[in-house]
Amino acid sequence: MIAEIVPSGGAITIEANVAMIAICSESSISAIKQNTWIDYLVRTISIAGLAIPSFWLGIIIILGLLISTQHYLGTPWMPPIDYRPLWEDPGYNLSMLIWPAVATGYRYSAVATRMTRSTLLEVLREDYVRTARAKGLLEKMIINRHALRNALLPVVTIIGIEFAFLMGGLVVTEQVFNLNGIGKLFVESVGNQDYVMTQSLVMLVVTIFVLVNLVVDILYAVLDPRIRYS
Repeated sequence: MIAEIVPSGGAITIEANVAMIAICSESSISAIKQNTWIDYLVRTISIAGLAIPSFWLGIIIILGLLISTQHYLGTPWMPPIDYRPLWEDPGYNLSMLIWPAVATGYRYSAVATRMTRSTLLEVLREDYVRTARAKGLLEKMIINRHALRNALLPVVTIIGIEFAFLMGGLVVTEQVFNLNGIGKLFVESVGNQDYVMTQSLVMLVVTIFVLVNLVVDILYAVLDPRIRYS
């Protein structure tokens, strides 16, 4: 049963993180354009993401799909509930998982967005960035090569923790979209007093946490050459 559940939960988590990274990329523009209308817009969107629960946003998305498809197509449409792998039917898979991924990714991207903005602003005030500007380097090169790589270290930590959490922490969102994920199976196994299944899911989530933290540690050395493991 776990082998049947993990692909759907993993697909939601990956797509949610893709949506989170896509939204989070706008925070660098917010830091560069500090105290402009772009900065205010990104900060407003991120604060709204912190305030809006993902399950409530999922309900709004479903209602919006029903109302808009009823109005423009004449018949209401809802995301399918029968899981099909991406390699078998990409269109069906995306139409099923993109909506919970957006609802979840928007909520967790708000934390990463604010972290990226604050750390990038801090790095842009460092002496080596000032020296690079004094040497006449292009602003784009300063941001991409010097500032952004150092600013991403705490952001990678946040994204790694949230990735591991999303594998088993989407219980309510899975209920809203009627998905069979790890979180839903976790709750059902506890309710049914299925201790073997519960222990297996705990070991699975712990293994995911360990592997994700290992990848995050490796990324530290990739982003910052001063960090080396010997």
